Amino acid sequence: MSAEPAALRRAIGLPHATALVAGTILGASIFVQPSEISLHVPSVTGMMAVWLLAGLLTLCGALVCAELAAAYPHTGGVYVFLRELFSPAMGFLWGWAMLWSVHSGIIAAMSVILARYVGYFFPLDDAGTRAVAIAAIVMLSVLNYTGVRTSSTAQLVLTIAKLAAVALILVLFLAMGGGGETERATPPVVAAAPAPVGLREFALALTAGLFSYGGWHMVTYSAGETHDAARNIPRALMGGTLLVTVCYLALNAAYLHVLPLEEMTRSVRVAADAAERVVGPAGGSFISALVILSTLGALIGIVLAGPRVYYAMARDGIVFRWLGDVHARFQTPHRAIVAQAVVASALVATDTYRNLFTRVIYTEWIFFALLAWGVMRLRRRAGFASILPRWTYPAVPLLFIASSLLIVVNQVLATPREAAYGLLLVLAGLPVYYLWTRNRQGAAQ
Repeated sequence: MSAEPAALRRAIGLPHATALVAGTILGASIFVQPSEISLHVPSVTGMMAVWLLAGLLTLCGALVCAELAAAYPHTGGVYVFLRELFSPAMGFLWGWAMLWSVHSGIIAAMSVILARYVGYFFPLDDAGTRAVAIAAIVMLSVLNYTGVRTSSTAQLVLTIAKLAAVALILVLFLAMGGGGETERATPPVVAAAPAPVGLREFALALTAGLFSYGGWHMVTYSAGETHDAARNIPRALMGGTLLVTVCYLALNAAYLHVLPLEEMTRSVRVAADAAERVVGPAGGSFISALVILSTLGALIGIVLAGPRVYYAMARDGIVFRWLGDVHARFQTPHRAIVAQAVVASALVATDTYRNLFTRVIYTEWIFFALLAWGVMRLRRRAGFASILPRWTYPAVPLLFIASSLLIVVNQVLATPREAAYGLLLVLAGLPVYYLWTRNRQGAAQ
């Protein structure tokens, strides 16, 4: 295991790391995704059960990563875990998928969401939307370029602002709302009983819920810049995940307090519709501003995370060395930040992120399942000291493996051709890795 290069500055404390977890998860999806879940599980109890179960399974993933972060507290996070637990080739595949599709695709997709909500206040055509999205990528990349302390502080401030806005929504909806599901004392006598929800529909709803919790693992990428990473990253993972779970449950309860379930299911912008019901047309402006704020906060963490993986890969010699360069003044992986910004901006400009992102995003859950399996292998090593209570093992890794495979199988069954294309795109990194390492070994001889 290589020592952590001294060039990266440890400037992230526990509050900043926790904000990175919570701020990255708490993006735009909670303001639109509830209708997707209620479509598959058309009952209040079923909806809340899905959100709670998705939160608990995400917590299982956070506990898995906490165990691994304590064992390998180095820059690169999931890449380092896969490299150490399985092989450098497995780590390379993760980084390959991140740069060309998964991570850069997330940045591209979220920047477009941000631009569309900016268009609520300043009307934009398609070209204008893409220009604003690219400008957002460049702006946040510059913020990360100039120092991890600057970007992590901005993340902390925006996360606090988001949580304050969520609290305001809860107060407004619960105090001024009414007429939704929670206001109904009894269902109408003539109403038909809802059809029982099948396993497939519940699985589809759970998959949608798990995607809404995405991004929890990204704090591990910046372990080399975190104070006492072996202790603080596990605490940030657990604290941030629990905080978001509480927010998601509370927000869904507030939506249901304002909107009937049928209306909620039909809505494509649940939070905005609920806000307009409570405070009138001004509610749409408030929610649009909140989505912009939430998306900015999430993007800061995502833009920060990715370059740390490419930096670690460059330090290991499995990608171009220049990706591992550290800025002399700002002490950030500046060339990796620029490379990520270029790829993400190109995906926005060409609109190719849509196909890449939807085809490949499910494959990251295969790697998550491998991480949980890796924890089980790690536990069998002599001298390994676990940071988790004994009762969590093997239930936690097994539950997370099951939830990860649920997403993968569900995607394969729903879109087999697209799923196969995405998997092949990721596996295409293997010949690249072997050609690269063979040429590197030949040059060293």
